[in-house]
Amino acid sequence: MKKITFIISVLFFLVFGIESCNDDLDVKNYSALNPSDTWNDQVLANAYLTDLYSYLSGWPINDGGKADESDGIIANGYVQTTNSNFKYWPYTAIRKINILLDEIDGGSLPDDVRNKIKGQAYFLRAYHYFKTVVYHGGVPIIKKPQLLTDDLMVARNTTKECFDFILSDLENAIGVLPDKYTGDDFGRIDKATALAFKGRVLLFKASPQFNPSNPFGNTFWQEAYTAAKAAKDQLESWGYGLVSNYDDIFLTEKHKEVVFPIIYTNPGKLNSREAGIRPLSQSKNATGYDQPIWSLVSNFPMKDGKLPGKSSVYTYNLQTYWQSRDPRFYSTIAYNACVLPLGVSSDHRQYNDGIVGNIDDGFFQGETFERTGFYCRKGMDNSLKQAEVGLNALDWIEIRFAEVLMNFAEAANETGHPAEALEVLKKIRQRAGIDPGVDGMYGITATTKEQIRDAIHFENYIEFAFEGKRFWELRRLRLLHTSIDGTRKYGLLATLKAGLDPNAKVTYLPEDFDYAVQELFVKSAEKTMYTPESYYFFPISKDEMDKNANLKQNAGWDNGTFDPTLK
Repeated sequence: MKKITFIISVLFFLVFGIESCNDDLDVKNYSALNPSDTWNDQVLANAYLTDLYSYLSGWPINDGGKADESDGIIANGYVQTTNSNFKYWPYTAIRKINILLDEIDGGSLPDDVRNKIKGQAYFLRAYHYFKTVVYHGGVPIIKKPQLLTDDLMVARNTTKECFDFILSDLENAIGVLPDKYTGDDFGRIDKATALAFKGRVLLFKASPQFNPSNPFGNTFWQEAYTAAKAAKDQLESWGYGLVSNYDDIFLTEKHKEVVFPIIYTNPGKLNSREAGIRPLSQSKNATGYDQPIWSLVSNFPMKDGKLPGKSSVYTYNLQTYWQSRDPRFYSTIAYNACVLPLGVSSDHRQYNDGIVGNIDDGFFQGETFERTGFYCRKGMDNSLKQAEVGLNALDWIEIRFAEVLMNFAEAANETGHPAEALEVLKKIRQRAGIDPGVDGMYGITATTKEQIRDAIHFENYIEFAFEGKRFWELRRLRLLHTSIDGTRKYGLLATLKAGLDPNAKVTYLPEDFDYAVQELFVKSAEKTMYTPESYYFFPISKDEMDKNANLKQNAGWDNGTFDPTLK
């Protein structure tokens, strides 16, 4: 697919021209295409479909600042009905998908070609509706492209109706898609993608976010378990699994852990993450995104899987905090004076603090930058030189098999299958390189349902750091207002030890510095995170409310009355 994506995208632009990009509910614009041509020609039909893929999210950048992964503050007033923050209203994409589904059966495409295109379209519609429901709860369900003569003032469907619609679309996709795309078609949505995504959808449906009055005893957990187990078992039979080396997840492509990739290619479609997360001295234009904060760094387990200070095997001390940690620590965190080649040399050491004239200094005198003393390594291509940082074309993995396993573990624990949940945790930690220990439990001590639940969520925190999941998981679990709201953020200040010359052109090691935890400078006046209970469902934009008098606002926002929960 990498070979043809750019060509098809250009072809689509040339054939169809530029469509109006408004977000009104699904108003049909037939001038954008000629159905008699598009749905009778396999190339044109696939070009139309490829354009729909462009609405998918790519590499998350600076997403960790929403929670306890990186610098950045969600301040009081950040979410309002009158701004665009935390709004998702994808009816432009849904309109295009509906046109395809409404018209493709009238063409002369071969059945197998038409069904594969329809299956991908069903999935994409489910994807957008699910994301919208996660943001806002129930929204208007539009199944057909609307004419200007139709009643466009569509009311919101209930959240339950939306979940039913999403799952119906996924079943339609599963029924016609091939098991697994490979070769030039790698990256297209297939049955494996739809099965894995169904597990994610049902995990959210069962979650405390949507069931605040019965967060872990509702019947939806059994649905989630059935779907997650089916996805795990089926994908394993098709060859999916965990890659043996954690580093390889994002530094190699098309491996067995990739379930749902977003394809990048050079030239044509480049991801912007590399330039954004690199240290300033080795990047250009934009940098400093996703800087790990101390609460994440300090929570990485030791090599035996135990928390720092709890291990009887590995000693922990703030002044040697980087030693004997979970191997994922070294794949995720670029700490002061660590080896970080970055296209310079294989033994290049990255100094984030404590050297005179160092532009990457984590805590500048005068406090003019937000710095934590750390950089993120995940997704960073060490082979690229500074001038090449914009050429990173590593694929983004929206769903990897580790998530399929962890979704299964969570649902298994909540439905009375703790042994299955613990087995998943052991597999994840074994792959990470954690010591098995004499008991073979890889540092896991959880035994009760509540302890295993906490262990699963902690493992997600470490395993998926900077993959755009942490904020949404805390929200799904209704933990934002208890674990994030009111907190402040800290980094680690490194100072060269007394007697060592900060101007000397010598190689200093991490142990040549003294370390102190220090609160971050924040450019805005607000230093405290604000994530109240009203953030479990974000408001619909006032602009959309003003367009449609039949839309009701969510309870908790502008005197809204709509209940977005499943009770």
